[in-house]
Amino acid sequence: MRATKPKVQIAQALLPGFSLVGSAVEQLAESGTDDRGAIFTRREVVDFILDLVGYSSNSKLQNMRLLEPSFGEGDFLIPAIQRLMDSLRTQGILPTAELLKESIRGVELHTESLNKTKAKISEILKSNSVPAPDIKILLDAWLVRGDFLLTQFDHTFTHVVGNPPYIRQESIPSALIAEYRRRFETIYDRADIYVPFIEYSLKLLSDKGVLGFICADRWMKNRYGGPLRKLVSGQFHLRTYVDMVGTSAFHSEVIAYPAITIIANEPTGPTYLAKRPEIEASVLKDLAHSLTKGVDARTATIKDDGMPWTLDDSETLSLVQRLEKDFPSLEEAGCKVGIGVATGADGAFIAPFETLDIEADRKLPLVTTKDIKAGKIEWRGLGVINPFDDDGKLVSLSEYPKLSAYLKQHESVIKNRHVAKKNPNGWYRTIDRVYPEIAKKAKLLIPDIKQEASVIYDKGEFYPHHNFYYITSEGWNLQALKVVLLSGIARIFIETYSTRMHGDCLRFQAQYLRRIRLPLWSTVPADVRKALMNAVKTEDPKECNEAVSALYSLSPAERAIIAK
Repeated sequence: MRATKPKVQIAQALLPGFSLVGSAVEQLAESGTDDRGAIFTRREVVDFILDLVGYSSNSKLQNMRLLEPSFGEGDFLIPAIQRLMDSLRTQGILPTAELLKESIRGVELHTESLNKTKAKISEILKSNSVPAPDIKILLDAWLVRGDFLLTQFDHTFTHVVGNPPYIRQESIPSALIAEYRRRFETIYDRADIYVPFIEYSLKLLSDKGVLGFICADRWMKNRYGGPLRKLVSGQFHLRTYVDMVGTSAFHSEVIAYPAITIIANEPTGPTYLAKRPEIEASVLKDLAHSLTKGVDARTATIKDDGMPWTLDDSETLSLVQRLEKDFPSLEEAGCKVGIGVATGADGAFIAPFETLDIEADRKLPLVTTKDIKAGKIEWRGLGVINPFDDDGKLVSLSEYPKLSAYLKQHESVIKNRHVAKKNPNGWYRTIDRVYPEIAKKAKLLIPDIKQEASVIYDKGEFYPHHNFYYITSEGWNLQALKVVLLSGIARIFIETYSTRMHGDCLRFQAQYLRRIRLPLWSTVPADVRKALMNAVKTEDPKECNEAVSALYSLSPAERAIIAK
């Protein structure tokens, strides 16, 4: 293997505006684990991933190159190095710097974590009789302090493994995220930072190289994951997908549930699937054998069509696909999905309605999730300010002296919002435009994050807060539609396209609600309409499913699926 020196290029010549970018990098380098998105992976899971990518001590690992892009305290790096030492021992080869200095690369930004890992690796090398001068050479070659996304390498890698950081864009200094955007095509919309980690890691793979990551699976279904899905489906092979929802894969709890993805730089083929395995070493060892050999493993095929991936071969997916073929979408059936108002400063824009001392036509009664008790609205009396006229323009404060006086009292808070700084002349706008007519419309309110669908009927009294999605319709009877949304039909669509959240919750977002299929109300027979209206009186799950089964003409097998 040719000896080369890694290039750690965080330098002024490389980065335009280096002082800003460099400062941002150093800021993250000294931050805490929460700021860096650092989550530590259990050893059983690490060994499982190393088995899945084929980094086994039974192989001649000295001929391979392994990279961990964000090694933290060495969750992946240390087991990999231990396997490397075991491989050499099995072959009867002495570990030397000349032999091994290109075998491992680990990148870490956080100084304290790097130093801890360096000490651990030093002890491993000592225990394997590596001479002290060689240990220093190997540590200097193997461990890179820097931002992985700004680091360049002289060679590709046979294996890339790890748990990339999970950081939202808004938590990253603006100069740094701008530099990331310049470099990586997959940073789209509100993509989290693990997305470019995957992109860059894939581009560092050698021919037939393999990536094994455990991270949030949102990119597989969300809008922001579109470019990354296109990259993977068009140029790589998603070999394996293991749904880790509900498993104890980490040493701490995570908000977004993870998946293990094994992606190879090879022609595409079927994807082997597993779901929620028991986190026990022998179980995962057997599962790795099954998935790598294709023994008794389920498979799916991903498509390069820009759509969310539904990595499931179950009867549920077959039912969803059948309904998508036979029925129009929710909005094609005459319903409209929207989201409630986000203000950016609720403490200023939201106040008790009766005592909110502004002009009457500038405030609307507001419903929040805290107003919902046992599926009904028990209004706490809050109101929201509407700074927009009927044409969507901001009202003139000179024409509304009470509103003007109130906003001036809260001016510092309101002007400190991003939306106000972006548009100083419109400093008093809410993030979302307010449409007063929505308050007066009958609608169904659906909280965003829930384990099961929660659907609340508002006859036309309130404006929804941003934690609600809402559905209005000129065609469908909303009470009957409520039964559909409370049934297993809505659940299977949301489960298919949504990602699971902390507490095994689903996201009932507009993009997923719009995927629900629905017959036109005009085509619904009178007896089915009656059954739907009877079911809404009790909201009994069994009665809702029975009425909806008749609505969609479900077979006995399909009825069993929505009743799960």
